[in-house]
Formats: sequence, C-alpha cells, structure tokens
Amino acid sequence: MAKHQITVTVNGAAHAAEVDSRLLLVHLIRDELRLTGTHIGCDTTHCGACTVLLDGKPTKSCTVLAVQADGAEIGTVEGLAGADGMNALQEGFWEKHGLQCGFCTPGMLMTGMALLAENPNPSEMEIREAISGNLCRCTGYVNIVKAVQYAAEKMASTANTANTGEAS
Repeated sequence: MAKHQITVTVNGAAHAAEVDSRLLLVHLIRDELRLTGTHIGCDTTHCGACTVLLDGKPTKSCTVLAVQADGAEIGTVEGLAGADGMNALQEGFWEKHGLQCGFCTPGMLMTGMALLAENPNPSEMEIREAISGNLCRCTGYVNIVKAVQYAAEKMASTANTANTGEAS
C-alpha cells in the first residue's frame, strides 16, 4: 500500500503523518491523533457522528481520505472549549438538555458551529435543515434545536455587549 506524507492542522495544532492512501480521515483523527471525540457510527455517511469541520465546512470524516485533507484546517469537538470553558453551543447543549446518550453530540456540535458561523440567527427550520444529516436516536431533535437557538441568542448578546462596550 502506498504511503503519503501529509500535514494537517487540527484544532490549531500542526500534525505531520505518514498515511496509507486508503486511510479515512476519521481514523487519522481517532487512531493516529488520539482525538476520540469524533465518533464512528456507520461508515456510510448516514449518521453524521464523525462530522468535523474541514476548512470550516461540516464534513463527514468517514467519507474523506486522510490524503485528501493534506494541508487542511480541521476542527474537532475537542477544539470547541476555550480557556474560559464551554463555548455557547456546548453550553446550550448543557442548558437545554440537547443530549442524552451523547453519541451524536460531537457531530451535532460541529454541524451547529458551522451553521452559526454562516448564519448567526438561524430559524428553527434552518437549524433542522442544517442538522438533517446527523442522526440522533435519543432526543427527537427538539432540545438540540433549542440548544442551537440558545447559542445563537447568547452569541448575539455577547456580540452586542462587545459592540456597545458594556460589561456583561
């Protein structure tokens, strides 16, 4: 099997790896980089548990070869929290009970982050459309939608406070 030298930036850190040409990105992330928050659910693109941000776009990492990500910027669930703790979307999942078993949560979070980056004030239908490629077998999606709405409101409030110079 042919080996390829690749470089990827994951959650802001550069990584070099020698990979087989058929290695999937999800396996590079989990097995080589030991970032196990990205889950493997179906290996067929149906569930979305393996969703990461690939150059800012939500991407099911079980359908991308690691060599295709050479030079890319990858965001995983491990990169969401900052020095101050959970980000607004993670907090939304906590506050609005957007998870039960947690298996789909990393993919939902990454998809939600991409949505909020593109559309900071999504409607319920826009949220539902954005997460439609991510399956959740536990929640019925209601609280996931509420979690994204919570995050959008919190992010807007934080942005307004920053723009007016008011203390929070």
